[in-house]
Amino acid sequence: MTEFLAELPKLDRAIDDATRIDVLRALEEVKAACAGVQARVTADLDASVRAERADRDVPVAQRGRGIANQVALARRDSPCRGGRHLGMATALVHEMPCTLALLERGVLSEWRATILVRETACLTREDRTELDYALCADPATLDGLGDQAVYAKVRAAAAEVDAEAVVRRARKAVSDRRVTSRPAPDTMAYVSALLPVAQGVAVHATLARDADSILAAGDERTRSQIMADLLVSRVTGAPHTATAPPITVNLVISDRALLDRGSEPAYAQGYGPVPAALAGHWINEAVKATIDPETGDEARVTLRRLYANPHSGALTATESQARCFPAGLARLIDLRDRTCRTPWCDAPIRHHDHIQPREHDGPTTAHNGAGLCAACNYAKQGAGWNAKPHQLPGGPHKIEIHTPTGHRYRSTAPPLPKPLPFREVQISSPMERILIEYLHAA
Repeated sequence: MTEFLAELPKLDRAIDDATRIDVLRALEEVKAACAGVQARVTADLDASVRAERADRDVPVAQRGRGIANQVALARRDSPCRGGRHLGMATALVHEMPCTLALLERGVLSEWRATILVRETACLTREDRTELDYALCADPATLDGLGDQAVYAKVRAAAAEVDAEAVVRRARKAVSDRRVTSRPAPDTMAYVSALLPVAQGVAVHATLARDADSILAAGDERTRSQIMADLLVSRVTGAPHTATAPPITVNLVISDRALLDRGSEPAYAQGYGPVPAALAGHWINEAVKATIDPETGDEARVTLRRLYANPHSGALTATESQARCFPAGLARLIDLRDRTCRTPWCDAPIRHHDHIQPREHDGPTTAHNGAGLCAACNYAKQGAGWNAKPHQLPGGPHKIEIHTPTGHRYRSTAPPLPKPLPFREVQISSPMERILIEYLHAA
């Protein structure tokens, strides 16, 4: 496999366009075939680990712990996707052999195989295998169909095989309703709501109706802008411009960027990097708007000092009187780690973990603490998993993770913005005067 990977970039490129098309098709088939082999290897790993743990009389509920995380680390992917890879692999190998065969032959893409697995998950094993044969025994059945067409065909076939199971799945889906957010380009954010179809359509229709009314009254904003502002104002209770919702936003910015017009980006907790100029504008507006002239509400602006190594940017301390791990120390870990510290996992921090467990005399310190998502923390408790902090004096915080198969992975905390060297700074605004006086008070 390694030799094959090394030879791929050496393919002859002095070919005509017709051959280039043939090469593109062949490479696409190789990708699909590799996905099929990955599925078989993943299923073999799952069966082997479970059998070994059964021999050691590990409780049934714990035999699969951490397998998905090992798959994710091996594939340089998040634990969430590692779980999907594992679930898909076991379904293909044990319940959908025809789909797996088309995948290994390169006839079916990995994503379309995923659609087949996902949309048949509500069926019994026997019904799933029957549908698999009906759709994939003959490669011509799905040949030429796009993703949406495959999705529709599988859904229709599943409803024919077991309509009641499809109805149960739809009813259960209501319990999965949720609201999520993720970064978008240009310092924007996507806020998504997964709702039952009737509620989702009603929310959008209401926003659209009210936006049309406001637009008809001569508002200069576009229809989309009005809908977005209405959504924010109705959720937060802020004015329709929604410039200052009463929500805490943690913004980490260096004094160099804030006071000396540095260009190093700031970091908004839960979003990511923000241009220094934009972050400075937000802070300037917040400092000036101590009293809202329209509502009379007092703005709540808090400045907390963070102490970073001037060379590496490693977080060394934060301004806090608390010594309890769940409070001040937990806040320091959140600011240092930003997201889950497992490699390739960017899920929000949910647990503050002792890297060296407390039962093994692990201290409650920032050096021995790590921010993890719930899935990674639970996986770390499985047999054969261990970790240790690995940090040089003045350097960024590092963790070395050991998996049950003996593989090692390192995680390095992202650096803070570099602090401003100690020297006189020219004051050019009231905001800078307030901040400098605050910093000097330390």
